[in-house]
Amino acid sequence: MRLLLVEDDIMIGETVLDVLRAEHFAVDWVKDGAMADTASRTQHYDLMLLDLGLPKRDGLDVLKGLRQRQDRTPVIVVTARDAVADRIAGLDAGADDYVLKPYDLDELLARIRALIRRGAGRPDPVLEINNIRLNPITHEAQRDGLPVTLSAREWAVLEALMARPGIVLSRAQLEEKLYSWKDDISSNAVEVYVHGLRKKLGSELIQTVRGLGYALAST
Repeated sequence: MRLLLVEDDIMIGETVLDVLRAEHFAVDWVKDGAMADTASRTQHYDLMLLDLGLPKRDGLDVLKGLRQRQDRTPVIVVTARDAVADRIAGLDAGADDYVLKPYDLDELLARIRALIRRGAGRPDPVLEINNIRLNPITHEAQRDGLPVTLSAREWAVLEALMARPGIVLSRAQLEEKLYSWKDDISSNAVEVYVHGLRKKLGSELIQTVRGLGYALAST
């Protein structure tokens, strides 16, 4: 999953960035409202964490612009503005959730997972297709009830495919889920992770659709 972190406080940003990456998210971090607007226009994100008190452009203006463009990216406003009027303004502008600083990181992660599930139309946090089971909360993967050890990027590929069974995802779409701006991407990275998943979970699980990409068998 690819997230946009919009936070101008360096200490907070570095802490949240480390936590999100440890949870297998690919994260782009920007530190002002102008960059947030540019990033949201040029890249698809599964979720945005948005501070309000930003340099160059206020976070509330960024949020309003996002919704005016009919961009439905889930947004969690993360701010120190704790007045009821500020919370109402943020939610009315199109925020999906509103979290006050200082916040508990575990709670923030739970809210992120809940919003991503809601956006995908999945009430159950656990992904299960045939004999494969993924638990995004505990990061446990199982095949036929037995644990399977996956690398962070194998997990990211499998999670993206299991979230949309039967739908073909291109290499570029999968790379978006795997990498942030600063990551180096090798030309065959996705192929390597798919090969690893097939070895661990069965060669029949992920189908190659020639010239298009990969899909997870839905039955």
